[in-house]
Amino acid sequence: MNRISENKIVLITRKTRLDELVIRFNTEAQARFYIEHLGADFTDYQREDARYKKAVASAQLCLSEIGRLQTVDRSFLPNFVFGEKDVIVAIGQDGLVANTLKYLDKQPVIGVNPDPERWEGVLLPFRVEQLKRITPAVFAGELPIRKVTMAKAELNTGQTLLAVNDLFIGPKTHTSARYQLQIGGTSERQSSSGIIVSTGLGSTGWLRSIVAGAAGIAYAISGVKTESSQVHAVPWDAPFLYFSVREPWPSTTTSANVTFGTVTPASPLQIVSEMPDSGVIFSDGIEKDFLDFQAGTLASIGVAERQGHIVVEK
Repeated sequence: MNRISENKIVLITRKTRLDELVIRFNTEAQARFYIEHLGADFTDYQREDARYKKAVASAQLCLSEIGRLQTVDRSFLPNFVFGEKDVIVAIGQDGLVANTLKYLDKQPVIGVNPDPERWEGVLLPFRVEQLKRITPAVFAGELPIRKVTMAKAELNTGQTLLAVNDLFIGPKTHTSARYQLQIGGTSERQSSSGIIVSTGLGSTGWLRSIVAGAAGIAYAISGVKTESSQVHAVPWDAPFLYFSVREPWPSTTTSANVTFGTVTPASPLQIVSEMPDSGVIFSDGIEKDFLDFQAGTLASIGVAERQGHIVVEK
């Protein structure tokens, strides 16, 4: 095959909802029976699947004419070894881009929206038909790169976990998280439903819902409307993180004075677990990507040394 470059391109894909259903029910016919038995529209799953796979096929054809192409399913990311000079193309939803960034070290990511009518795609500025122009420009370093701050959880066991959007620290079931929290010289024992630590990129996600909920409760109780938009207008490369304690419970043995704040390189968040068997830390909403956080384990939460690199238009 004639191609214009020997540069390596790694195309990251994901399974569709229909793919997941077929895995669960063995055949598409059985998946259809299950969905339609519940009164849902199975053709929506089929349309989404067809559009996505058409977009992937078009991207593969285009990219194979530009460089050395390798296609990798998202499930293989934790064990895939990226080359230092690889260019990454992620085609899917925003979550696929975020999930991919965690496994990279400065390699640029081109986010491609396979179905603009379905997905808004904050991290997906490009379309498949633009790849023929965009990819060679990335090889040549002609397009700007937007840097993304990541969060890092480091345990005293030596394990680490990165997050592009947010970290969750708490119980893996609907029980109370018990731990001791320390930041900026202040320490207290808490019981809550967990702690969310958000990056600038993630500030428009989980953190936004937390702030909106808190503002709504405050308004309902006090009658004073609180402006909640300030917190979630955070640059992607902001050199700090926000943390928020979910549903803190003050009691005779626990406090709820430190429930929201910033984490900086000079002021990391230290958390010692007091959960005997259900504590976890997971990132970016992916519960399978987690660290065990059991009693006695110390987690240091801070700004990661590594940053994500997302390609954007000029």
